[in-house]
Amino acid sequence: SVLHAVSLKSKTKPNGKKAPAEEKKHYLEPEYTKVRVVDFDLKELVVLPREIDLNEWLASNTTTFFNLINLQYSTISEFCTAETCPAMTAYNTIYYWYDEKGKKTKCTAPQYVDFVMSLVQKLVTDEDVFPTKYGKEFPNSFESLVKKMCRFLFHVLAHIYWAHFKETVALELHGHLNTLYAHFVVFVREFNLVDPKETAIMEDLSEVLCTPLPAAHNHVTER
Repeated sequence: SVLHAVSLKSKTKPNGKKAPAEEKKHYLEPEYTKVRVVDFDLKELVVLPREIDLNEWLASNTTTFFNLINLQYSTISEFCTAETCPAMTAYNTIYYWYDEKGKKTKCTAPQYVDFVMSLVQKLVTDEDVFPTKYGKEFPNSFESLVKKMCRFLFHVLAHIYWAHFKETVALELHGHLNTLYAHFVVFVREFNLVDPKETAIMEDLSEVLCTPLPAAHNHVTER
């Protein structure tokens, strides 16, 4: 696929020391990572049920994640503008958009997210790609399209963490974001939908969030 992201190498100063990362990773602080909406093992949620067709399972989960990530982004969208986010960034990476002809477009973060959401919306509502009628087959390209959608949705989650985590905390929605992120990562890992090189920029967060909380926390949902 012609759509892909370009990584920026961290700039090295003349004395050979790396420039400090622009920002401390606030989202890794334990006071935030321990806030989740659910605290059971997400792996059980994503495993393919015996009686369900793999493509059906990928289709229903991808549609759900699209809706939830779209909703999560909408909560901070007023803070994500051409002024605040002139490029679609996450850590040391700028994501560029490539149109159907393969032409590279440098766009603002809100434009990029709009391109992602429009593309995914178009695909999940296309009967030829996501068939809902009984007996209609999934296209041969289905898995590669799901991989493309998941990669783009990951970019949106990464941008929310990198550029808008403070606003998410201010809105008290970081528990939702953490749970959504962990569920999504466990899902894409289970079915190898996103290249680990792509998700490496958030690996430290994935490690923390994709591990079930210790038993001591399990009573939190029962108060």
